Amino acid sequence: MEGVKEIAKSISEGQYKPIYFLMGDEPYYIDKITEHIANSVLSEEERGFNQMTLYGKETNIDEIVGNAKRYPMMADYQVVVVKEAQHLSRTIENLEPYANQPQPTTILVLCYKYKKLDKRKKLYKSIQKNGQLFESKKLYENQVSDWIRKLLQGKGKKILPKASAMLVEYLGTDLSKISNELDKLALVVADDAEISPQIIEQYIGISKDYNNFELKKAIGERDLSKASRIINYFSQNPKDNPFVVTITLINTFFTQLLQYHGLSDHSPKNVSRVLGINPYFVGEFQIAAKNYSMKQISQILSDLRELDLKSKGLGASNMSQSDLLKELFAKVF
Repeated sequence: MEGVKEIAKSISEGQYKPIYFLMGDEPYYIDKITEHIANSVLSEEERGFNQMTLYGKETNIDEIVGNAKRYPMMADYQVVVVKEAQHLSRTIENLEPYANQPQPTTILVLCYKYKKLDKRKKLYKSIQKNGQLFESKKLYENQVSDWIRKLLQGKGKKILPKASAMLVEYLGTDLSKISNELDKLALVVADDAEISPQIIEQYIGISKDYNNFELKKAIGERDLSKASRIINYFSQNPKDNPFVVTITLINTFFTQLLQYHGLSDHSPKNVSRVLGINPYFVGEFQIAAKNYSMKQISQILSDLRELDLKSKGLGASNMSQSDLLKELFAKVF
């Protein structure tokens, strides 16, 4: 995110704001900015007297303001970090008088995760005027692979698109979890080597052959034998392969395939842009479009919606994951 880079750059150059209000649904960037401030503003010797951490569950606005108004000891600044500040949401507007006239020698950092300030209120406008507002937004699933590629690029590493897709399927859009796994991989992969599905399987434990990514590909190719093997594997390992993840991915695939049929321009660049997929995977849709007509896809999507309801106990009496997977297999083929 460009906003993160700009904030990090200004902090590294010593251009500080008296208030950093970090809010939004993606905790990864909030944690990274907070960590950068905590490690950059003060020297190790200065931190003992001039850096403190408060927690939203255990503090209040008066205590935060009281600490923020203190003067630093033998340093140019003091840093006050308020973690879990979202727990102060009912009284957060009481911070407005301080935000309107913040202490210039204090850097107050508020980590307001999973919530946002009301833009119409005075506090938002005061921080916008005197401090730094940052909203950390969740990435869509189709954006995470590119995020992985860029993050690894910064570490001097590369990753194959399939390996990236496996990580997203296994870890979802939790950037903190993904970052932790990438840190591990960066330690074991040589700079001139690409992170492959084999490496993902070896060091993270995700099967390169038995996963939803491979199931989707087998369905697109109408490879009954391969799809059957994967579904049997899922039936035997239900905890590692929850049905809700499988049906969501297959439903997304057929929805995108229906979109693909409706395109007049089937060039890889346009398909990638419209469907929000990596160009590497366009070939899968080209193959699947030959195997499934628009009429067939519409029926499959209807069947998948019905099966999703059954998985939630509606219209069926507690079907096992094995039975749900077998029905999924029957519906798509």
